[in-house]
This record gives sequence, C-alpha cells and structure tokens, in this order.
Amino acid sequence: MTTTTHESGTLRELASNFVKLDWFDGGNFQRWQKKMHFLLSSLKIAYVLDTLRPDETENESIAVTQERQKWNNIDYMCMGHILNGLSDGLFNTYQNKVTAKELWDKLETRYMTEDVTSKKFLVSHFNNYQMVDGRSVMKQFRDIEKMLNQFKQYDMKMDEMIVVSSIIDKLPLFWKDFKRSLKHKKDEISLEALANHLCIEE
Repeated sequence: MTTTTHESGTLRELASNFVKLDWFDGGNFQRWQKKMHFLLSSLKIAYVLDTLRPDETENESIAVTQERQKWNNIDYMCMGHILNGLSDGLFNTYQNKVTAKELWDKLETRYMTEDVTSKKFLVSHFNNYQMVDGRSVMKQFRDIEKMLNQFKQYDMKMDEMIVVSSIIDKLPLFWKDFKRSLKHKKDEISLEALANHLCIEE
C-alpha cells in the first residue's frame, strides 16, 4: 500500500487527536461508538467494519493479492484504534478478537443491549420520582435535573413542556396550592422559569 508523505502526516495528526476521546468503560456505548466511528471514518479505515476480507484463491492476480494485503493492514489499524479506545479492563477482555469487525460487533451486541436497559431504567426512575415534604424542593429539583442530564448523555430528547408539567406534578403535597397556581398559568413555563419560581417560593 503506497502512502504519500502528506497522507501519512495527516493520518498521524488525526491519530494524535485520538487521545482526546474518552475511554469506553462500559457506560453510554452509543455515544462512544459514534465518536469512534467518526475517528475511523476520518482516518479512512472504517470501511473494514462493513467489508469482508478478500478471499485467497489459486492463481489470483497481483491486484487481488495487494487488495487483501491492504485490507489486512487497514483492519490492523482499525482494531488498534478501537482497542486503544477501551479501558484497560475491556482491552484485556477483547484484545484477542480476530478482526476489527468481530471486535466491533461483539462490543455492539454486548453494550447496545445494556444501553437500552439503562435508558429504560432512567425513564422509569424519572416517572416514579416524587418529591417529599421535609426536604428542600430545590435540592429535589436538582436531583431531577441530574436525571435529565443523563437523558442527554443517551441522546434521549424530551419535550420541555412535558418535562415541566411532570415536575409540577411531582411537587410535594404541602405545595398543592402553588402547584395549582402553576397549572392555571396561561403562558407556558420553561424549565429555567420553573426553577426560578420554585426558588422564590421556597
């Protein structure tokens, strides 16, 4: 495989940016996968994740042999970048996979399922959360904000007005009159405005 000095320098430059990616340690696989695929695509080596290795045949042409050698080299680079993106524990677990595609598919099968489970847990936790009397409402509001930030990490989008309405419903019993006044407001309330209302009222 022939690589010009310019191309080689570009690859080195792109590869050096790899250290800016967070190591995957088993959480939020989809976000890590998107970042990793972007890196591999930038390096022009992502295609081995979708392209089978050319088979060896008798009396094959030099061109076919070179194409297979090129694929092998690219696959080695691709696997190296994926492995380098794993935490030490996961590196030790997955380092013996034969091809980059096998490694990629194994990670996807294992951790995509866990991501789905995590999302279901987050939704259930949010839906079941209920504020209680005797504890700062603003502290409880911050707890809910942390949940919403986790939603963002998983690229889960929720309509702000639905979120606001849900939080109002979660207010403790002692706040029932305030809750009623918020629900009867004609204008829609943003999440930020709701936080201000709660802060002032408390």
